[in-house]
Amino acid sequence: MSKNITPYKDSELGKKEQVAQMFDNISGNYDGLNKVISFGTDAKWKQKILKMVTASQPKSILDIATGTGDLAILFAKTSATEIIGLDISQGMLDIGKKKIEAQKLDSKIQMVLGDGENIPYPDNYFDVITVAYGVRNFENLEKGLSEILRTLKPNGQFIILETSVPTKFPFKQGYAFHSKVILPLIGKLFSKDKTAYTYLSNSANEFPFGEVLNNILRKIGFIDVKHLPQTFGVATIYQASKK
Repeated sequence: MSKNITPYKDSELGKKEQVAQMFDNISGNYDGLNKVISFGTDAKWKQKILKMVTASQPKSILDIATGTGDLAILFAKTSATEIIGLDISQGMLDIGKKKIEAQKLDSKIQMVLGDGENIPYPDNYFDVITVAYGVRNFENLEKGLSEILRTLKPNGQFIILETSVPTKFPFKQGYAFHSKVILPLIGKLFSKDKTAYTYLSNSANEFPFGEVLNNILRKIGFIDVKHLPQTFGVATIYQASKK
């Protein structure tokens, strides 16, 4: 299970602390490298999430593992009056705050340093909770998902965007080459943290996806669980709700 994969093999820190350290290290070039690595498809997937969220007409949204705030900024186009971007990396949040200030969205979006496995908000608080590329970084996946269920309102919407592994030829082989060779190479060339993109690749390959993750969500207590593979299966959008 992905919880055993950590960014720094020789570190004495727990996974959570290592992930925070890693994202602090790569925060400066994270946005640029992501666009290169995903060939721009990442933006299309997030637009699909925006449509899903907009349709539910939420008043309050929590974006966990918000990073530099791309999804939180998109959600400013919705009916929400409270948008929280939560992340354990202060470095990522600092860059996100600059982006939000530049777009004059300070009054609508709040960037909060916090842990998705210990969400600092009451039960039944948010209409929508999203996590893009963050659930695989949870130290304890079931604990993180349980916290999300706790803070989601009844009938609220939970959406995950996560990488997944294509199962059909030739996309399976192409994905394997991209994740095992290209992604770590780009990370080594352009990131000051030489192991970060190797970790991101390994954690993506080992993380449960598709019906396996659906069943974990159902076990936690989510209902109306479904998954929508994107771009030949290199990523998947998951939707779920709360009783």
